Amino acid sequence: MEKSKVAVVACPDYEPARVKESLQKGLEAIGGLESLVGKEENILLKPNLVRSAKRERAVVTDPEVMDALITILQENGYENISCGDSCGLGTPEGIAKEAGLKEVLEKHNVPLKDFLTSERVETADGKFLMIAKDALDCDALISVSKMKTHALERITGAVKNQYGCISGVYKKLGHTQYPNAESFAHMLIELNQKVDPRLYICDGIVAMEGNGPTSGDPVSMGVLLMSTDPIALDTVFCHLVNLDPSYVPTNLYGETLGLGTWHDDRIEIVTADGTISEEELKRKYGNPNFNVDRRKARKKGALDLLEILGVFQSRPYIIEEKCKKCGVCVESCPVEGKAVRFDNGRRNPPVYDYKKCIRCFCCQEMCPHQAIQVKKHRLPWGK
Repeated sequence: MEKSKVAVVACPDYEPARVKESLQKGLEAIGGLESLVGKEENILLKPNLVRSAKRERAVVTDPEVMDALITILQENGYENISCGDSCGLGTPEGIAKEAGLKEVLEKHNVPLKDFLTSERVETADGKFLMIAKDALDCDALISVSKMKTHALERITGAVKNQYGCISGVYKKLGHTQYPNAESFAHMLIELNQKVDPRLYICDGIVAMEGNGPTSGDPVSMGVLLMSTDPIALDTVFCHLVNLDPSYVPTNLYGETLGLGTWHDDRIEIVTADGTISEEELKRKYGNPNFNVDRRKARKKGALDLLEILGVFQSRPYIIEEKCKKCGVCVESCPVEGKAVRFDNGRRNPPVYDYKKCIRCFCCQEMCPHQAIQVKKHRLPWGK
């Protein structure tokens, strides 16, 4: 059985020439561009543009990575390139402008798609996904994700990046249809299979740890990851941050459902200098102190009643001194009737109704002021 190759290339900063050279080395290590994409094909680049944020916050895919990738494509004769995403809050144009990506796209004459036009695609569980037509109609999708933590799935990397292929308001609907980590992971796997990216690139030069995917802390990891197998790529991400890859739902279900593999004996980690072992990877490129949830996942069974009662459940909470009462968390809540809302106007921060809360953490993800964190409670009467 052929192993899934994951290229790991050191890149200490976003100096343009260094990023371009690192990308080229990684692409060569997994077989080269021409083995992955035909020059006549319509290519869609899918960065992470989840919400508006300054570049230094490490919330979105860095513009230098996009600049280097587009430069490499155009220098090698690839002319039919576009870029697109469906954002959690704001517009792709506004987010791209603040992050410095709009200038890059204009320099290369690459159009930015807003993913507003969608197509209904039936899923294996009898539900449906509203997928952006641009993502379905392109010949080759290249996913360019950001290495970050995630409150629901532990990490967001290659697999999770494709949730931006769901159009507009339907992203909220997805959280109500798939309200827990396991069901959401199943959906993400099927979504990846529907849009079928040709190549996955992960920007880990500066990653995000802690309260990700938008309110965490930037941390230097100094790597770019590349693969045609998103599960293998996310597994290598896990090894880099000392996280058991089997604790990540998208890894487990990704292998079960045939998207890729998380088992080390089926993954070949390659660098510019050749193949390395998992231990060498951790020693040369890893950060064992990376702030990520490493708690063992609880098995389904007898403790489910305790979870229903509120014991052991993770839940979002508002840090009052950071809250600006902007209402983004209320707007972002996908639950009918809202699980977070203002009481008596906006004199005080919003409050949660945890009986309604589905623990999708959209509020935490969209908060622009880093005022919402996620914590685990041990007692049902805890706040």
